Amino acid sequence: MKALILSGGKGTRLRPLTYSGAKQLVPVANKPVLWYGIEEMVAAGITDIGIIISPETGAEVQAKTGNGEYFGANITYIVQDQPAGLAHAVQVARPFLGDSPFVMYLGDNLIQLGELRYFLQQFSQQQPDALILLHSVDNPSAFGVAEVDETGRVLQLIEKPKVPPSNLALVGVYFFSHLIYDAIANIQPSTRGELEITDAIQYLINQNKQVLAYNLQGWWLDTGKKDDLLEANRLILDTYLTASVIGEVDAQSQIIGRVQIGAKSKVINCTIRGPVVIGSNCHLENCFIGPYSSIANNATLIDTDLEHSVILEGAKIAGIHQRIIDSVIGQRAQLTLAPRRPKALRFLIGDDCQIELT
Repeated sequence: MKALILSGGKGTRLRPLTYSGAKQLVPVANKPVLWYGIEEMVAAGITDIGIIISPETGAEVQAKTGNGEYFGANITYIVQDQPAGLAHAVQVARPFLGDSPFVMYLGDNLIQLGELRYFLQQFSQQQPDALILLHSVDNPSAFGVAEVDETGRVLQLIEKPKVPPSNLALVGVYFFSHLIYDAIANIQPSTRGELEITDAIQYLINQNKQVLAYNLQGWWLDTGKKDDLLEANRLILDTYLTASVIGEVDAQSQIIGRVQIGAKSKVINCTIRGPVVIGSNCHLENCFIGPYSSIANNATLIDTDLEHSVILEGAKIAGIHQRIIDSVIGQRAQLTLAPRRPKALRFLIGDDCQIELT
């Protein structure tokens, strides 16, 4: 088995945060979203991994993620020169994939950790031509949707239907045999101008090939929007965070619950109520840090109240006496506030911004 992880695209739904970076590198619990997918592959026993990258952000993805040694994998980077669809990405990756069966994983998706191994076992044992995962959603028109009969057999797949035949969305994880290449060769670009993977799978269904569908019982999130990113951060912190205080915490500070504080970080006169993760070389002074907050390396927070938020590397926040909630603050962004204000503050701030509220 090989793995193909898609890490291209322009990240339009996360702008301005992704104007200057890849959406798959935005951190959840201080780890890039992309890395969770890589770790899931390795945990399932798949170590030969191809990553689809775009010309705009590929160099950043490659520099951050490396050759795979960190994960115990061998990573090959494959450039998709235009955003022409998921099926097009498979075409581009064919020299890497060869005739091996493979799993395709969308790099900005997160599924409950440990789920992938079970579906890989089902695919390996039953050897279908394709295996897809489904999950019920509240807004099926935003996804590829499956119509299934009473036995669970897939009848039809529709990409972002105006009138969905069900609420079963395709999760961004697919298992394929080499027959997917023939299917892709026999489809045409959609009205969006893309080669849709749903059309390729539908071709397999129409040709009476074996396409299995399983309902994903655990959680699944597409982190392409701010609120989804924050929810993913909450789930990871709530489920997997363990307490570990390596940095320096003074006697006036109070640490409550599961909190991680990285090396060379200093916490002075703060209250931190977990689950919270704080990276290395951070400086926190006179702050309240509430649950479900992630603060990346080299961040500085002074006189600030924060809760349910993600602070990226090198950001600096000072003088925010009102609580910042439900916010994502970009790398190296600077945020200061002079007078007190009566309401909580919500932000989505891109990299390298400087904002002063007066």
